[in-house]
Amino acid sequence: HHATADHYDLRLEIGGVLKSWAVPRGPSLNPADKRLAVETEDHPIEYIDFEGVIPEGEYGGGPMIVWDTGTWAPMEDVEESLRSGAFKFRLAGEKLNGGWMLT
Repeated sequence: HHATADHYDLRLEIGGVLKSWAVPRGPSLNPADKRLAVETEDHPIEYIDFEGVIPEGEYGGGPMIVWDTGTWAPMEDVEESLRSGAFKFRLAGEKLNGGWMLT
């Protein structure tokens, strides 16, 4: 969504909240590509399917759509991998599938 600049948000349900990362250039299906993913604040689980316009002047202001939806599964212990900075997981989405890693 727009916000300060257009970007994708990766949101995964963990511990009753949506852990969130802003991905400015969006995902790539090429495993050799690296993308910046900046951890942002947790979001309430109710935001999981939000589409609409966030008012200008508010954090993340601008139009927002859900680009992909599906399920995810950790490849290692979630808390430990988040703490260590090598979070590996699998996505089973309508567009994105397979193994991913946030470092």
